[in-house]
Amino acid sequence: MKQAVLYVCHGSRVPKAREEALEFIRNIMPEVQASIQEVCFLELAEPSIADGFTTCVNKGATKIAVIPLLLLTAAHAKIDIPNEIAHISSKFPNVMVTYGRPIGVDNKIADMLIDKMMAKSDVHDSSIAILVGRGSSDQDAVHDLNKIATTLQKQSNLKRVHTCFLTAARPKFDKMIDDVYHTKEQSIFVIPYLIFTGLLKREIDQTINMYDWGERNIEVCSYLGPHLILLSLFLDRVNEAIDNKDDAYTFDRGKIYDSTTN
Repeated sequence: MKQAVLYVCHGSRVPKAREEALEFIRNIMPEVQASIQEVCFLELAEPSIADGFTTCVNKGATKIAVIPLLLLTAAHAKIDIPNEIAHISSKFPNVMVTYGRPIGVDNKIADMLIDKMMAKSDVHDSSIAILVGRGSSDQDAVHDLNKIATTLQKQSNLKRVHTCFLTAARPKFDKMIDDVYHTKEQSIFVIPYLIFTGLLKREIDQTINMYDWGERNIEVCSYLGPHLILLSLFLDRVNEAIDNKDDAYTFDRGKIYDSTTN
């Protein structure tokens, strides 16, 4: 059996974001036990999922682990990517496919976020943080970001951690910034919960720059990028899907399912 890994990135209209995604994947490739490793994009960039899958097959893959490079589990992970894989894999019925999970919730993520804040300024017990997610109509993604915020609160000396979203969920980022602006908070960290740069990161910067913060200290942390903790968690997701212990990552008809119930 010849193992392949197909990494599925979201895609972006911003060339730098696409290059950052490729560089992120290249950082872990040497650690992955697979002779075939290909990168593709869900949208807004090439190669497509179908092209990436076909390339793996053409290189001799008989087993493909499909790994979404996504922070949280929402429609892209649950529906869009599985549908694309179901369509293309139906053309290669002899190829076994396993499907990994997004990075998700992990206590080590709070350590990474603390690193991001400390890289900008000292964190005090009078400081607040605003954790900014992409946003989704899927409440699982909203709940997961709130869990991460709760863990950050517990593992730091922050006065408070707020969550907000750029699209499709509430509270909205622009409303959160306006509300905080009209408080007396003097030490504010804004943490973009995004892996790469792109239009959403620009939106964060532009919104904050609309206000005159005076002597107040507001720090916009860098997006997550190839932080060692994030790379390690993503590598765990890759290895889970390759190992497929107890058939936990079996892929069937575009659905992720628990094999113990089938």
